[in-house]
Amino acid sequence: MSDYSNQISQAGSGVAEDASIMLPPERKVVFYNDDFTTMEFVVDVLVSIFNKSHSEAEELMQTVHQEGSSVVGVYTYDIAVSRTNLTLQAARKNGFPLRVEVE
Repeated sequence: MSDYSNQISQAGSGVAEDASIMLPPERKVVFYNDDFTTMEFVVDVLVSIFNKSHSEAEELMQTVHQEGSSVVGVYTYDIAVSRTNLTLQAARKNGFPLRVEVE
């Protein structure tokens, strides 16, 4: 084995064995019911922006409609804010006052 190969094998992987990785905190994205945003729009947003299946999106939409609000997903802060902003932009573009918050 060459001197270079010996140095590499002795160095190891370079990863500390007991290094703990801190995961970013997660946030809930909550949809709130209103009297103007259509159920179809909510389902479309949940499928296209939140990557829900059509049946899961319909269940979430019904929960929002019947209970007044629902957590539609839990994401890292950056992803939660991004998806919330995309949803609000789409809602405003279509004339809907949909309320979505990151908690």
